[in-house]
Amino acid sequence: MGLFSTLFSSNIQAPVAAIGSLLDELYTSDEEAVNLEILKQRVAQQPNLVQSKINQVQASHRSLFVAGARPFLMWVCGLGFLFAFVINPILQWIWPDVGTPQLPLAAMLELTLAMLGLAGLRTVEKVKGVAK
Repeated sequence: MGLFSTLFSSNIQAPVAAIGSLLDELYTSDEEAVNLEILKQRVAQQPNLVQSKINQVQASHRSLFVAGARPFLMWVCGLGFLFAFVINPILQWIWPDVGTPQLPLAAMLELTLAMLGLAGLRTVEKVKGVAK
C-alpha cells in the first residue's frame, strides 16, 4: 500500500501536471489546428477588405482625378487592342513592306482582364446607385 499512496499523493501531482502541460504545448490537436488556420485566414483577409473599402470610396468620388483612373485605363487598353487586332492587320495587309510596331499583348491582356473585373464592380456600384 505504501507504493500506491506515494503514487497518488499530492506531492506527485505537480510534476505530472507540469509534464502534461508541456506535452499539451508540444502537440496540437486537430481542433486547435483548425481554429488556428481559421484565425490565420481571417488575419490574411483583412488587407483585402481594407483595400475593397478604399476602392469603394474612390469609385464613389465625384472628382475625375479620383474616380477617373479606371475608365482611362480601360480606354487605353481598348485602343491598344483596337490597334493590335484591327488597325495593325489592315496596315500590314495594305503596306506589307512598311511594317508596324508590335505591342506587348501579354501585359495588355493582363491589365485588361484586371480592369474588366473592376468594371464589373463599377457596374454593381451604378446599379446600387452609389456611382455617378
